[in-house]
Amino acid sequence: MAKKQEAEKELKAKEAELGTVTATAEKETIESEADSISIEEIKSKIAAAPTPDQDFDWDADDKKFGNYSDSDREELEKLYDGTFSSITKGEIISGIVVNINNKDVVLNIGFKSDGLVSVSEFRDTPDLKVGDTVEVFVESQEDANGQLVLSRKRAKTQKSWERINSALDNDEIITGFVKSRTKGGLIVDIMGVEAFLPGSQIDIKPIRDYDIYVGKTMEFKVVKINHEFKNVVVSHKVLIEDDLENQKTEIVAKLEKGQVLEGTVKNITDFGVFIDLGGVDGLLHITDISWGRIEHPREVLALDQKINVVVLDFDDEKKRIALGLKQLTPHPWQSLDENLQIGSKVKGKIVTVADYGAFLEIIPGVEGLIHVSEMSWSQNLRNPQEFLKVGDEVEAQVLTLDRDDRKMSLGIKQLTPDPWQNAGEKYAIGTTHLAAVKNMTNFGVFVELEDGIDGLIHISDLSWSKKVNHPNEFTKVGEKLDVVVLELDIDNRKLSLGHKQLEENPWDTFESIFTIDSIHEGTVIKVTDKGAIVALPYGVEGFCPTKHLVREDGKSVKAEETAEFKIIEFNKENKRIVISHSRIWEEARADARVQEFENRKKEAKSANSAVKKVKESVEKSTLGDLSVLAQLKEQMEGAESKAAKKPAAPAGKKAEPEAEAPAAEETEEV
Repeated sequence: MAKKQEAEKELKAKEAELGTVTATAEKETIESEADSISIEEIKSKIAAAPTPDQDFDWDADDKKFGNYSDSDREELEKLYDGTFSSITKGEIISGIVVNINNKDVVLNIGFKSDGLVSVSEFRDTPDLKVGDTVEVFVESQEDANGQLVLSRKRAKTQKSWERINSALDNDEIITGFVKSRTKGGLIVDIMGVEAFLPGSQIDIKPIRDYDIYVGKTMEFKVVKINHEFKNVVVSHKVLIEDDLENQKTEIVAKLEKGQVLEGTVKNITDFGVFIDLGGVDGLLHITDISWGRIEHPREVLALDQKINVVVLDFDDEKKRIALGLKQLTPHPWQSLDENLQIGSKVKGKIVTVADYGAFLEIIPGVEGLIHVSEMSWSQNLRNPQEFLKVGDEVEAQVLTLDRDDRKMSLGIKQLTPDPWQNAGEKYAIGTTHLAAVKNMTNFGVFVELEDGIDGLIHISDLSWSKKVNHPNEFTKVGEKLDVVVLELDIDNRKLSLGHKQLEENPWDTFESIFTIDSIHEGTVIKVTDKGAIVALPYGVEGFCPTKHLVREDGKSVKAEETAEFKIIEFNKENKRIVISHSRIWEEARADARVQEFENRKKEAKSANSAVKKVKESVEKSTLGDLSVLAQLKEQMEGAESKAAKKPAAPAGKKAEPEAEAPAAEETEEV
C-alpha cells in the first residue's frame, strides 16, 4: 500500500508535464503494476515517458475551436475592452442605480462588474430609485471576492473638502446645518463634513443659550482648516461684522460730544458696561454710571436693558466711544444745602474704608473724608477698620468745606469733649490710676487710662525685683494694671507712667538681707552658656556663673534643682546679685584643712613641753639616783610610744619631733 501511495505522488508530478490523457494512461499502468514492481522501477518508467512537444497548442481542443491568429486575438481583445469604462482607484465617477435591496444599492458604472454601496450611505436621499444617477468613490477595483468596492460617503466628503478649501481660499460664504451643541460652541454639518462653530463666533453679542441655534441652517465663513486632523472652524460672527463695519463708520461720523443716544446693555463687566448703539458699541465706565459709589454695575443696570446715555468722547480711528449715564442728571454738589458750613453736624453712611481714613456719603454723590486722626482722641488708633466699616451710619462734624473743588473733610472725635483739657488736674504727678494694656513694644507697654488718654510704662518701670526682657513676660494685652503718673506733658499729650513705683524699693531691704558671704537657698530657673538664673527668697533673682555651679562631686547644678548659694556680689544700683554654689564647699574644705593643721600644731607643742621637762629633770639628777633614772627612762619610752601612734605628716611638712632634747628644742624654735 505504501508503494502505491509513493507511485501516486510521482504520478501527480508527471501529470503537470504530460497532460491529463497521458497521465491517466500511465496511472492505470502504474496501478496495475504497483503490487508487482518496486518504486524504483515505477520511477524509471515515468522518467522514460515521452515529454510534450514545445510547439504543442494548448489553446486548441479536440474540435480545433479557438484557434485564432495573433492579429485576430488582438482585434477581439480591443473590441472587448471597448465595452467597459476605464476607472482608477481613488476616482470619483457617476453610476446608475440598477437595483435596491435591504442591504445594498447596486450601481452600474460601465465597468465589467456592478458595484455595491451600503444603503446606510443614502440616508439623506430617502427618495432614491432605480435609474437615478449618483456619484461614488472608487475604493478598490476588486476586493478579495472579486467585487468592485464603491463609497458614496467618501465621494461626498472629498467633494465637500474641495468645496470647503475653495471657500477658505476665495473667502466665500457657505451654508451649513447646526447639528448639535458641544462644549464651547456648536457642531455644524457642511456638505457631510463636521465643522466647529465657537461660541464667540456665533454673534457679535455674547450668547447665553446655544440650544436656540440647534437645528437651524445658517451661513458661515471658513476661518481655519487643519488638514492633518481634518478639522474645520467656521464663523457666523464675521458675516455680521462685515455688515456692521459700514454702519459703524456712518454712526461714528455723526457722533458729537454731549449727544444723547439710546442704547441696549450688551455686556456687563467689573469695570463697566458695553452699550450697543445700533451697530457700534460704547463703553459706560463704572465711575460714569452713578454720582454715588457702586461696587458693581449690576447694582444699577441689567442685560438687554434700554437706557439713554450721553457721548463723553470718541476716537474716529479706533472706533472707541466713551459714554456717561450720571451726566444726564445734575451733580449732587449743586443741590447741597446752602446752610451747610464748617462746624455743622452731618449724618451719612460709610461707603469706603482706606488705610488713611473713611469716606462718609452724606447724599448720593456727596462724600466727605474722615481721616484716621479725626476718628478718636486715642493715640492708639492706627487702622480705620478697627473703628469703622462699610455700611456704618455715623454722625460727624464738618471740618473743611470747598464747594468749588467739591471736597469736604469730617471729624468724629470733635463730637465728644477733649479729655486732655482736664488732664492736668485729673492726672497729676504722683496720682495712681487703673489702666488697660493696649499695646506692647520692646521698650515698654502702652496703656489707656480713658478714651483719648494714653500713657507709656517703660520696661524698666515694671518691676523692682524681676529683670524683664520683654513686656509680654510681665503682662498681656487687655489686662488691667495699676499705674502711677511719673511725668505729664499736656502740650504734647504724653504721659509717663510706672508700675513698680506703687511699692517701696525692696533693694533697700535686700541690701541688709543678701549681704556678702551670706548663704541662701535658691532654685535654678534657667541655664545658659554663661551661667544660670537662680530664684532666691523674696522674689529676687541672682546670677550664678558656670564655674560656680559645680557641686562637690564634680557635677553641675541643673535647671529646677534647689541648692545653697553664697552671695559674692551685690549691686543695688544695677539690681544685680552674683552668687556661687562652689564657693560654699570649697571654703568649708579649706577651713577643715586649717583646723587640722592647728590641731597638729598644738599636739606637737605639748610633746615638746614634756620633753623639755624631762630634760631639765635629768640635768638635776645624779648618776647614782636610780629612781630618777628609772623615771626618766619611762618618760622617754612613753614619748617614743606616743610619737609612733601619731599619723604621718602631710607632704611638705616636717615630721613630729621625737622625745629628745635636741629635737625638742628645734621644734620649739619652729
